[in-house]
Amino acid sequence: MAAKRVLITDVIDPAGISVLKTRGFDVDVKLDLEEDALAKCAGDYDGMIVRSRTQVTRKVIEAAGGRLRVIGRAGISIDNIDLEAATEAGIVVCNAPNSNIMSAAEHAMAMLLSCARNIPQANQSMHAGEWDTGKFKGVELYEKTLAIFGLGRVGGLIAQRAAAFGMNLIAYDPYCSKERAIALGVELYEDMEDMLPIADFITVHMPKTAETEGMFGPEQFAAMKDGVIIVNVSRDGIFDLKSMGDFIAAEKIAAVGFDVFDDEPCSTSPLHEFESAIITPHIGAVTVEAQRRAGVQIATFVAQGLSGSVVPTAVNMSNVPPEVMDKFGPYLTACQTMGRIISQIEEDVPRQLTLTASGTLASADASMLLASALKGLISYKNIGAVTGANAEAVAQRHGIDATLSSQVSANGYDSSLTLATGDSQIACTLYGTDRPARIISLFGYSLDIEPAAQSLIVCYKDAPGRVGVIGSILGDAGINITTMQIGKRPDSENVIVYLNIEGDVTDGILDKLHSNITDLQDLWYVQL
Repeated sequence: MAAKRVLITDVIDPAGISVLKTRGFDVDVKLDLEEDALAKCAGDYDGMIVRSRTQVTRKVIEAAGGRLRVIGRAGISIDNIDLEAATEAGIVVCNAPNSNIMSAAEHAMAMLLSCARNIPQANQSMHAGEWDTGKFKGVELYEKTLAIFGLGRVGGLIAQRAAAFGMNLIAYDPYCSKERAIALGVELYEDMEDMLPIADFITVHMPKTAETEGMFGPEQFAAMKDGVIIVNVSRDGIFDLKSMGDFIAAEKIAAVGFDVFDDEPCSTSPLHEFESAIITPHIGAVTVEAQRRAGVQIATFVAQGLSGSVVPTAVNMSNVPPEVMDKFGPYLTACQTMGRIISQIEEDVPRQLTLTASGTLASADASMLLASALKGLISYKNIGAVTGANAEAVAQRHGIDATLSSQVSANGYDSSLTLATGDSQIACTLYGTDRPARIISLFGYSLDIEPAAQSLIVCYKDAPGRVGVIGSILGDAGINITTMQIGKRPDSENVIVYLNIEGDVTDGILDKLHSNITDLQDLWYVQL
């Protein structure tokens, strides 16, 4: 049998290439490939390893013609890989999420110290032949308050190192458990606005999402303490750099340390004009150790995937044996859907989560289904990637007690899955492995409906005319109801109405529904 082939399109450490060759793979290194060139050769390879430069688009994936099985990203972010297209093609996408976290944390600390003590400016002055001790008066980290936004892997390392400097640590992370914060010696805040006036230093370690993009703008800068120092070695887009420049000019912000920019490579930005802005060309992960770890780790994971083993860091699926995937594969999306619905029904991340597999699903290990449910629950908030290999660790990190159970009876169905938290419960089934999931129960109310991209879930005391009120409000707003189901429960006088809709649902429409539906118990707007 011919050796499997791996294409490497960006520079990785030679140790990674050695891992692949030692395991018997044929390796080709082709750098600087643009989309057309990559698409032309993609079908010649079983695996591919990239870094941030190479764009693995849908065109590239479709051009691979089904041969490509694993795409590895030598780093954390997978923004340059079309994950949806890869998943549709059955391609495992994996990364090396732990390879550079130490380097990133150390770079953040270097930025904090450089900003506090004006080290780059003093160095530049000395090289210019000057000796000016009064010009570079700095501030200490000792007993200052550091606000950490995002207490994940890098944020946790920052907390440990800042504590050694005697700093007071506060943090904002809606998805971090209190137990983790206590272990790190950090005081958690529920509202970021409460932190801004008391923070001497701010460092951000959050992903770029719809929730975090533009998270810091003029209003937040104005609320900050005079002379605050801000560091960002995480993601671009979280800070409004244009307005930040105004606050630096006014000396409201004393100094900033930035390693990431909205458009990279970046040769000009609102920060470039300020001497108090220490800017580096996205080098947080550029250390000998991080590059070696990234190369070796991703080569190992790609080799495992091509050899039929589980890929520990797969971000879109677990590379499991075919017989297991045949049994559970059709239900993976169903579990993610249930997790996403629960995440929008419950404001907070639930502390308990139980997935019950019933009927024909009850006899096998359903851990990959639990991972998919967790992925739906957590990824809706865009706070991390969950796979079968790391599901338990991710759940623990966010304070979720995730468990599996099973029961022989599926209440008249061939099989079903039930996802339950302390306050919520949802169940689904499939009417054939090639059909979408259907919700068959919500909070114990019987339903039978395929959830759409947009839905309204309404719970009220059963009485004539309620559905008409809902329909009139939505109709007046130009919102179309595509399908609808009314669910009842024997022990309740309430009903649940599940409406699949099309249209722009504004806060004003939700407020109107709240105020016009008599005996309304709950109302949720769900987007999948």
